[in-house]
Amino acid sequence: MGGDGGQIRGFWRSFGAGRLSVRRVGAVGDIGVSEWTQLSEMDTSAGFLKVRGRRFRYPDGREDVWDILVGGATVAVVALTEDGRVVLARQYRPGPGRILLELPGGIVDGDEPVDVAAARELLEETGYEAASVEVVMQTYLASYASHRRYAVLARGCRKVAEPTLDDGEFIATVLMPVREFVDHVLGGQLTDTDMAFAGLTAAGYLKVTV
Repeated sequence: MGGDGGQIRGFWRSFGAGRLSVRRVGAVGDIGVSEWTQLSEMDTSAGFLKVRGRRFRYPDGREDVWDILVGGATVAVVALTEDGRVVLARQYRPGPGRILLELPGGIVDGDEPVDVAAARELLEETGYEAASVEVVMQTYLASYASHRRYAVLARGCRKVAEPTLDDGEFIATVLMPVREFVDHVLGGQLTDTDMAFAGLTAAGYLKVTV
């Protein structure tokens, strides 16, 4: 991992699991999901993300406008099967411009309970149903965003149906052993790293030491 390896291994040891080796995860193989082709770029929003300008008065009396990403709640699911594998969604991510193995998840609809949204998104994206779901962490997307994000741990997951994907979703389901998933997370190979750590810690695979 080059110059960052010591920092990453140190972070991993801080969770009491230094006994596991850390290795770089290679490129994700082709199993039915292709990269997208960028045709153009616009200066205005296409509607998926809303940006609002909010004027604030500073403590010294000056005023300024900040761009704020506005949105509702989202969930990311660490889904574990009974045989110790993690259910992942292989999909193209337009921000990084790469195909990644991601946590299943999505938007919480209106007043939908977070655990219900997590179970729904898991089933829709992967066809897997969980024996139990538990909200294990909540946080904000960023200091300039209103979105609240929830990490959900799903246990006893088993496949009960084929995925039912929305328009614009092109996803393949991948199962990865937990230990390989830890390396995957530490290698910076997904966008919901904090959600993954929260789920792994709640499941007992990582331990916080003080």
